Amino acid sequence: MSNSNVVPNDLSAFWMPFTANRQFKKNPRMFVAAKDMHYTTSDGRQVLDGTAGLWCVNAGHARPKIVEAIAKQAAELDYAPAFQMGHPKAFELANRLIDIAPDGLDHVLFTNSGSESVETALKVALAYHRVKGEGSRTRLIGRERAYHGVNFGGISVGGIVTNRKMFGTLLTGVDHMPHTHNLAKNAFSKGLPQHGVDLADELERIVTLHDASTIAAVIVEPVAGSTGVLIPPPGYLKRLRDITKKHGILLIFDEVITGYGRLGTPFGADYFDVVPDIMVTAKGLTNGVIPMGAVMVSAEIHDAFMNGPEHVIEFFHGYTYSGNPIASAAGLATLETYKDDGLLTRGAELAPKWESALHSLKGLPHVIDIRNIGLVGAIELEPIAGQPTKRAFAAFLKAFEQGVLIRTTGDIIALSPPLIVSESQIDQIVSTLAGILKTLE
Repeated sequence: MSNSNVVPNDLSAFWMPFTANRQFKKNPRMFVAAKDMHYTTSDGRQVLDGTAGLWCVNAGHARPKIVEAIAKQAAELDYAPAFQMGHPKAFELANRLIDIAPDGLDHVLFTNSGSESVETALKVALAYHRVKGEGSRTRLIGRERAYHGVNFGGISVGGIVTNRKMFGTLLTGVDHMPHTHNLAKNAFSKGLPQHGVDLADELERIVTLHDASTIAAVIVEPVAGSTGVLIPPPGYLKRLRDITKKHGILLIFDEVITGYGRLGTPFGADYFDVVPDIMVTAKGLTNGVIPMGAVMVSAEIHDAFMNGPEHVIEFFHGYTYSGNPIASAAGLATLETYKDDGLLTRGAELAPKWESALHSLKGLPHVIDIRNIGLVGAIELEPIAGQPTKRAFAAFLKAFEQGVLIRTTGDIIALSPPLIVSESQIDQIVSTLAGILKTLE
């Protein structure tokens, strides 16, 4: 065993993110290697990746083109200043992204994460209205149960209470539409649920309350991922698009999860045939290998800033690592890998198999809903009375022991395997879960 695979004897220094630290450190779960569809644990077991890492490793692990591009770039140009200087690969990656983005999204700002992409999009929206002479448009509208990362803007427009309640007053002037999850009417829907399109009209109510002249933007995930795969009913996103257009409000799609092939289309915007004004991406952009995000905006938004003297900075925003050379190289190699393997649309080919496999779990103990779209799935469990999250977390631990990585949020099991998953691996994920569901208390 190489030295890098040795588990550290002291785990206390690292305060782990979104983790029960005390529980974890008593019995740590460590990965030391990964290839294609599998992780290797510190005790030498193979674990099938049922979650694409954290929704990000869409092309599978350790893909040769990406590995090679990173090594080559590190040796050639490791870092270049991001402000007032450029390097070719950032421009090339922006061009490649615009090639696959929905028509109408023509410019790219680079960030280092989904959270930073969200903050960037919100700032672009506010600044856009101001440069257009509508500086009164300062309100931002999100949705209940939404996840838009963990920075202040993201948790303000987000709607997950545990991510919000500890952090003071957040941004002011934010309102929230209801989520679309309706167990009573939509449980066990295959694909898009039928009920709830009228919930989009809640945006009209909010506009009536605040007046359109005060609202800058609406931000939604095409499919709400981190909260447990909440899928919109047919026509819902189109209606949001119509309402925002009517009132001069920008529509932002948070595609950190739905981007780069997860729904069987390049982006969620393609799947739902709705083009937002701003599209937020990260995760699958570099296959999760190097942190990077990309925010795509319309020409209309970009051009509104290109006024005044040419030597003056048009938009005071950016990061030390915006368009980082190694991240850009990873992004280019990732897009090439997606293209070589047809991965941006492979989810559509596998979706029928994925759907029938997931829905075969209906009727097993504790299962109160199953949801699917593209290569994303959710199995919602009845919580243990007085102990929410415990039942799903028990399933997570058992699955790990049995060689499958799943994700849980509350009492929902979320699945999003790399887009290279085989039909037999889909069967393995589902049969492992079937066995576990029968044994959960």
